[in-house]
Amino acid sequence: MAPRKKSTKGSAVSDREIIIPRDYADWLASLKSHISGARQRATIAVNQELVRLYHHIGTEILERQTRQGWGAKVIDRLAADLRAAFPEMKGFSTSNLKYMRFFAEKCPTGLIGQQPADQLPWFHLVTLLTKVSADSERAWYAAQVIQQG
Repeated sequence: MAPRKKSTKGSAVSDREIIIPRDYADWLASLKSHISGARQRATIAVNQELVRLYHHIGTEILERQTRQGWGAKVIDRLAADLRAAFPEMKGFSTSNLKYMRFFAEKCPTGLIGQQPADQLPWFHLVTLLTKVSADSERAWYAAQVIQQG
């Protein structure tokens, strides 16, 4: 395959043409692959941190409700205060805070079976926790999601 030429009309090198090396397409594909991989790893890392944060918040709510007898109105207020403090973030609705509490209650160690819960997207965790009541089934589904991607 012959090198491709690209016109640079309007650039500082307007009188010349750039010759694209033969391996440029392969190099570009490799860069795209690395960029996609980095983006995917960043998304996974963000998800893991959010799940850990949600577990922490859920644990705090659970402990305070147990110790101080908090009711649902305190969770409503907490949701409003967190949304006001972090308006750019999603996830601080009353219902999501209740899911965080439920998550901390059902998975106090942050594990579903032997699987770290932070390897699953939050929506999958909520679905597993609310739709699958048996711990053994929940553990099996969590393992399948992690293995299958």
